[in-house]
Amino acid sequence: MHSHDTLAGLAARLAARELSAVELAQDTLSRIATLGPALNAFVTLDAEGALAQARAADDAIARGTAGPLAGVPIAHKDVLMTAGLRTTCGSRMLGNFVAPYDAHVVEGLRRAGTVLVGKTNMDEFAMGSSNETSHFGPVKNPWNPAYVPGGSSGGSAAAVAARLVPGATGTDTGGSIRQPASLSGICGLKPTYGVASRYGLVAFASSLDTPGPFARTAEDCALMLNAMAGHDPRDSTSLDRPVEDYARALRAGASARPLEGLRIGLPREYFGAGNDPEVAAAIDAALAEFAKLGARTVEVALPAVKLSVPVYYVIAPAEASSNLSRFDGVRYGHRAARYDDLTDMYCRTRAEGFGAEVKRRILVGTYVLSHGYYDAYYLKAQKVRRLIANDFARAWRECDVIMGPTAPAPAFRLGDKTDDPVQMYLNDIFTIAANLTGAPAISIPCGLTKGGLPIGLQVQGDYFAEGLILNVAHRFQQATDWHDRAPALGSEP
Repeated sequence: MHSHDTLAGLAARLAARELSAVELAQDTLSRIATLGPALNAFVTLDAEGALAQARAADDAIARGTAGPLAGVPIAHKDVLMTAGLRTTCGSRMLGNFVAPYDAHVVEGLRRAGTVLVGKTNMDEFAMGSSNETSHFGPVKNPWNPAYVPGGSSGGSAAAVAARLVPGATGTDTGGSIRQPASLSGICGLKPTYGVASRYGLVAFASSLDTPGPFARTAEDCALMLNAMAGHDPRDSTSLDRPVEDYARALRAGASARPLEGLRIGLPREYFGAGNDPEVAAAIDAALAEFAKLGARTVEVALPAVKLSVPVYYVIAPAEASSNLSRFDGVRYGHRAARYDDLTDMYCRTRAEGFGAEVKRRILVGTYVLSHGYYDAYYLKAQKVRRLIANDFARAWRECDVIMGPTAPAPAFRLGDKTDDPVQMYLNDIFTIAANLTGAPAISIPCGLTKGGLPIGLQVQGDYFAEGLILNVAHRFQQATDWHDRAPALGSEP
């Protein structure tokens, strides 16, 4: 009944009391029960908790004390701690773990008045680009269930794309918000590292992990980021800076050429022969639309970007091997039922609890950190990471935003790349650099293939340019309707 409303639209209708939060929560839970199983997008549903939160939201709206998103239903990626609810990270290791506290971004969205309906499926410990490594089975793409939705935040992306919820959280370590947003035909924002606290985010790679929002529009992402951002003294990497209203610039009236003078950087490294022809054509059409809005393009060079994938797959597994050492069967999580001694318990617990991709990355990470290899691999990767950041610093002198494909190809079939990890890793070639540098980036829908699969455009900005890239995305969405296109599954009433 309300599935075609945006998050902003629902918030306005709830605030005006045209719609009750309880009615909306019931409608959302009913829709998830009907359409959700075909997608496998949710790991946990909390109908009782959602209805209690919805009643509280209705009361707050009636009293005039409601937050800006009061009564709006959302879902959280199952890597974020949610007090009293299961938090599994898509792994057998945490299959029955109930979080004792809320993550910082969960707290923020709760304070804004959102109603949490459930936790979404994901690649195990956020390690994957297709949502096929989850212990709870793969998530299906709403545009075609034979295809992947992208990963690791595939459950959140599929839930928003199928209009099960108007917004959801994700985490982005090497593209895990933007890539599934692209493959699922929605918006996904990775903020500047440190703008949204990592407190309560189960760590994969601590220098890369970044929480962010999924929604149908840039405006909706801005409203969610307003609630998620802010300094958190519990996270040593959280940035203490003035609070921003990311939606403020979006509310200004748009002229015929609202992006007059905007300089769009086009890195030659993003427009090579490796891109699918339909992706390339959609990006060209989007750039033509930006030209009508007053923007101009300039060519920029990012020569070290081609090294992003090998650099990432040294640094991320190294940090993962350290972070995941805590899952040993002693403190919490899965413990093997039979073992001979303490060492055997460690070995059996980790062998049983972790899936193949997680084991692969732990082994790679332990290897590159080991004596005799640290300098050759890990230290060298960190030096190249700095070269990549230097390339972007030079590019920002010549342009305001950088654009290109979010992914080199549209969604691929389930199972197509599971036997070839390197091909799977290469799907993140355009997204990883933003994590290595810490700068913000958003993926927005900009086309469909002849087969009806979504194509995403990535807009990258300099540090703390979330307001700019959201505004650029918003102006594009005012002039086009790609963000309004729904998969057949999401079009059902």
